[in-house]
Amino acid sequence: MKEYLIYFIKGIAVGVANIIPGVSGGTIALITGIFERLIHAIKSFDLKAFRLLLQGNWKSFARHTDFYFLLSLFAGVVIAIVTLAKVFDFLFHSYPVYIWSFFFGLILASVYFVGKTVDHWRVSVYLSFAVGTVIALLFTFLTPASENSSFLYLVLCGVVAVCSMILPGLSGSFVLILMGNYQLVAIDAINNRDLSILFPVFIGAVGGLIAFSHLLSWVFKRFKDQTIALLTGFILGSLGIIWPWKDPIEQQFGEKVKVVGYDYFLPQLNTEFFVAVFIMLVGIASIWWMERNAELASGKNENMP
Repeated sequence: MKEYLIYFIKGIAVGVANIIPGVSGGTIALITGIFERLIHAIKSFDLKAFRLLLQGNWKSFARHTDFYFLLSLFAGVVIAIVTLAKVFDFLFHSYPVYIWSFFFGLILASVYFVGKTVDHWRVSVYLSFAVGTVIALLFTFLTPASENSSFLYLVLCGVVAVCSMILPGLSGSFVLILMGNYQLVAIDAINNRDLSILFPVFIGAVGGLIAFSHLLSWVFKRFKDQTIALLTGFILGSLGIIWPWKDPIEQQFGEKVKVVGYDYFLPQLNTEFFVAVFIMLVGIASIWWMERNAELASGKNENMP
């Protein structure tokens, strides 16, 4: 129970990240050490799992799919989104610089702590890190495309959106905005229950999630250092979106207003700046504290008979 309670708390952290515009839940999953297990658990929903479920063999199904891990994790995600969304909405409207500063420190420290899990830094690993950083930066500064309602493009939207939700440093809703279909998919189609739009997106999302989890699992096993370096680059590149001193560029999507970009600026050396720097340090210290506790717990487990 203690183990699953920890996964529940980590799920809350992932859910909080999904509330923050431009922050990926995959980043928090990677930071908290559950990313690889999450990918393997998603990948396990295959024909064998379906057959075990039809046979009523619940214990084998739960063991094969790591069901209780997923249940505790996603329970935390849902609880966080339902209960904390209004709190963070208030904080972002009232104290945006301070909230962004905390996450900036959190993500900045994560670049080091995730990067140090690479066993051997070599040319291919450095190259992977650079590619990940550049891709994430491109997502930060890309101009949104125009709307496209073709079937294949909607399938592609589903694939890209769900993959970006898993990948650290990339936000699913932000990617939909960049692809030009946020209004069409997340607002109009959902409100109108337009299956002609939602069905191809659903096909892409489900297919993309299954295929991408298999791909990531395969890559992790064969190119672990390069994969971690690539994901670390994604995290580093996402710091552009998380920079505290910026003015959001907003666009109206029906009744919702979404951020489609930012105007960045340098801070003034005033009280707000020094408070923000202190909060950044708190974010960095939070990651250090989590890593320190994880190392201590790991050491205790290794010393147990």
